[in-house]
Amino acid sequence: MSPLVIDATGNDLTYRIIGAAMAVHNALGHGYREEVYEKALEAELRKCEIFVQRQYPISVEYDGEQIALFYIDLFVENQVVVEVKAFSHQLTNDELAQVLNYLKATGSQVGLLFNFGRRKLEYRRIFPGKLTQKNISRTGRDDIIRN
Repeated sequence: MSPLVIDATGNDLTYRIIGAAMAVHNALGHGYREEVYEKALEAELRKCEIFVQRQYPISVEYDGEQIALFYIDLFVENQVVVEVKAFSHQLTNDELAQVLNYLKATGSQVGLLFNFGRRKLEYRRIFPGKLTQKNISRTGRDDIIRN
C-alpha cells in the first residue's frame, strides 16, 4: 500500500472535508444546482465544527489597485479552497485552472474541487506546486495560434 500524500493541512482537514462532501452527496444525490450543494456542504462542515466561509471574497491587486475580485465557494479554516460544481460531465482543465487561480490569490497550499452533478461524487485534491502549465491549459482557449 502506498503512503498517503501529505498536504499543507496534514491530510486530516482535507479528508474531513471530503468526508463531509460524501455525506452531502449520499443524502442529496445528483441533480440539484451548484448552490444547493455549496450550502449543504457549508452546513455539513459547520455540523462537524469546521470553520467555513461561503462566497469568500479575494481581491487581486496590481500596483496598489484592485484589478479582480474572486468569490471562493468555500474557504475552510482559512487554508483550504473548496470549489463546488454540479456538472453532468466530468471535471475539465477549466475547473482546475479556476481553483489554481484561487490558490494563487489566497496563497493557500491545497484546494479541493468537487463535482456533485454525477452519480458518484467526483473530487480532486489540488496542490499548486505539483502542476505545470501544460497540465492546466484551458480547453479551447490556450490552443489558439496567434501571429
